[in-house]
Amino acid sequence: MRESFTENFAAALAGYGDRPCIEFDGRWYSGTEVKAYGAALTAAFDDAGVDPAAPVGLIVRNRLPHAATIIGCLAAARPLAMIYSFQSSEAIGRDIEQLRLSAIVADREDWTADVVAAARRAGSAGVALSTAPPAVAAVVGLDRRDTLREHERAGAGVALQILTSGTTGPPKRQAINVSALQRTVFSVTSGESAPYDDPPELAYWQFGGIGVCQLVAGVHNGRRIVMLERFSVDGFVDAIRTHGITRCGVQPAVIRMLLDAEVPKHDLSSLEYLISASGPLDPQTRDEFEQRYGIPVRLAYGATEFAGSLCAWTPETVREFGASKRQSVGRALPDTELRIVDPGTGAEIPVGEQGLLEAKVRPLGPDWIQTTDVASIDADGFVTLHGRADGAINRGGFKVLPETVRRVLIMHPGVRDACVVGVPHPRLGQVPFAAVESEPRKPRPAERDLDDLVRQHLPVYALPVAIVVVDELPRTPALKVSLPAVAALYRGGDPRA
Repeated sequence: MRESFTENFAAALAGYGDRPCIEFDGRWYSGTEVKAYGAALTAAFDDAGVDPAAPVGLIVRNRLPHAATIIGCLAAARPLAMIYSFQSSEAIGRDIEQLRLSAIVADREDWTADVVAAARRAGSAGVALSTAPPAVAAVVGLDRRDTLREHERAGAGVALQILTSGTTGPPKRQAINVSALQRTVFSVTSGESAPYDDPPELAYWQFGGIGVCQLVAGVHNGRRIVMLERFSVDGFVDAIRTHGITRCGVQPAVIRMLLDAEVPKHDLSSLEYLISASGPLDPQTRDEFEQRYGIPVRLAYGATEFAGSLCAWTPETVREFGASKRQSVGRALPDTELRIVDPGTGAEIPVGEQGLLEAKVRPLGPDWIQTTDVASIDADGFVTLHGRADGAINRGGFKVLPETVRRVLIMHPGVRDACVVGVPHPRLGQVPFAAVESEPRKPRPAERDLDDLVRQHLPVYALPVAIVVVDELPRTPALKVSLPAVAALYRGGDPRA
């Protein structure tokens, strides 16, 4: 009889034994220690009257106890819903009441009066986590689930409810089924495996979202994992240098931050390549990084709703097509079919033309799932991304793709990054507005010069009604630019609209 993903995952966790499993905050935790969190959680849930199959919530942070909670729930086949920690305690409380779960797990510091009160109103049991004894403990006053309340039951086959990145607004939850977790492992590793004593995996992407895929894949494959609570250049570089890490997935912003910090070349010398995902990487930044460090950057593409990547580069395709298809995110993974459709009619369009990307992923079901990404697929099956359709700005009937305007703005030598969003207009419906992040070592760009640059390369309707220059663009914890925060910088009143 074929073993299930859950059985394989639990066996892989047990396989660490007393050997190091996860490093956090400068200390290695053994498989036995990580597994102990799961056992303690199970006991706490039993004491609280929580059914063994009932889903629970985690106010998630990238900390050892939280990683151990995710691992423990997966190994025990208990569904787990992520709750966004980077919001006010009142907002966390609203999430708890909406979710109606039998139990909520959170760091000791996150059990504020507002959160406790919300859990009490929802009738949820409360469990507090810590790296100091007691590692797992009932929250005072929330030691039992209120059995008079109707709590959420497990959805069919659901293992995790993870969060989107929050780029366009508050993060949303996406259910990931147990049946999809095997493809999660494959999409993270491209089917490659490595022995335990190879350099460890580096995990810093937020575990509440797509970052959990690396944690799942690492444990499933019996790899050691080095965790960072949040990205910082110093923490990232120290992990690479200390552990001799050979490859890592990064957001485009990280590549720019490493360049700006002028990290010494020898500190990154163990890296064989970086994988850039979660957003567009401008060619100039990629070229600058590769020329300075001699480390190739590969582009990849995935999404929360697909439990990992849709397409990627393999060593074979890099050798054959790496130079000629440099701007591609690679070919579809073996379990995935991709096509490009007309956004108006839904009809498939010819090879090489731009349209909406759709995917059919066998472990997720037989249906085509439409993304919000504008892409093209060439005759060799390589995918190139061109922007997001859901961000398209309808300026009085003229469509403006923000990424098209962004690419022009970052051509200016004084611009490090840029973001273009649609803002309301009483006559035209929407108009483009831009915020640019200045290059700190160069003169601050003038709005007039940026205007002229856009006029030279794009139709007049693509010209932003205003451009503000900032020291840093506002970003989410996932290191993506926050579109609502950029839109909030707009003050209105530009006569060009």
